[in-house]
Amino acid sequence: MEHRQILTNALAENTEALAALERDHARMVEASLDSNADDEHDPEGATIAFEREQITAALARTRAARERIDAALAELEAGRYGICSSCEKPISLERLEARPLATQCIRCASTR
Repeated sequence: MEHRQILTNALAENTEALAALERDHARMVEASLDSNADDEHDPEGATIAFEREQITAALARTRAARERIDAALAELEAGRYGICSSCEKPISLERLEARPLATQCIRCASTR
């Protein structure tokens, strides 16, 4: 698989995940607007606030990944994508297929 396709796939997966998380978050906020439930004392399990915070954290991680994908696409356009940031040698295609946002080759990443 070529570099552009690797990043295009990562972007599509991120877009799908982001849309799903945003829908979940919107549903949770909407559902809690008309509720006066005291979820802090609910013996049944996790609180609504906790669940909302979990989705908010997942949204933040997914948005940060989107920024890294955009940066990788810019690196691709500049001809620097797939080059190890430490040793400046090419990162193997297999590594990039597994971890499209990798910035280090296996050797350099394992010596950290």
